[in-house]
Amino acid sequence: MALARLKKRRRIQVVALAAVALVVSTALIGYAMRDGINFFRSPSEVMAEPPRADEVFRIGGLVEEGTLVRGQGERVSFAVTDGGASVPVVFTGVLPDLFEENQGMVGTGRYVDGTFEATEILAKHDETYMPKEVVDALKEQGVYQAPEAGS
Repeated sequence: MALARLKKRRRIQVVALAAVALVVSTALIGYAMRDGINFFRSPSEVMAEPPRADEVFRIGGLVEEGTLVRGQGERVSFAVTDGGASVPVVFTGVLPDLFEENQGMVGTGRYVDGTFEATEILAKHDETYMPKEVVDALKEQGVYQAPEAGS
């Protein structure tokens, strides 16, 4: 009888320990991923509802013509637009080779004091590629033009 109670108690302890380990591991995974999840916003969404200064997110659209300014060293400023709104962007670093005005781009960073401070800039892969989020945002604004076949 005592042996049965001891086995039952040991089984309950093992199950309780496993449940605690599962809760702790889930909490640690969630904590580790909190900075890895970046939401996408179009320039119109950023201007309509500006995010908090500590929120990291992705912004995408077209590099607005006439706004690309190269500063001292690797500092670059430009505006990204979706046809409905423009957001000024600053970036310090090396831009991708395919980065240019009137081309699609996606940037990761924070919106601070009316300027998107990018930590990473991605440009299109080839003449026809544009990220799905950017295409969707441009379609919503009615400014998306599908690439011509064969070009």
